[in-house]
Amino acid sequence: MNKSLLLAALVAAVALSACGKKAETAAPVAAPAAAVVAPVAAAAADAASAVTGAATIAADAAASAVAGAASAAAVAVKDAAVKAADTVKK
Repeated sequence: MNKSLLLAALVAAVALSACGKKAETAAPVAAPAAAVVAPVAAAAADAASAVTGAATIAADAAASAVAGAASAAAVAVKDAAVKAADTVKK
């Protein structure tokens, strides 16, 4: 986006110089645009950080769920094996 703003300011300066006007009027336009870019970039960085945090939390929850399911499956297999052994003994 900075390149676009720089290119727009350059085109404006060329257009103004072709019309015989001073290019000093183009400089104040670039300054407010640059002032808008910084907060937008900061907001984007904050959003990326939030997404990363949410992804980490989701991954941790998924890993915990998988571990819980594996543990429950192991208990179920053990119980089935004990019941099978009891049945064979009878």
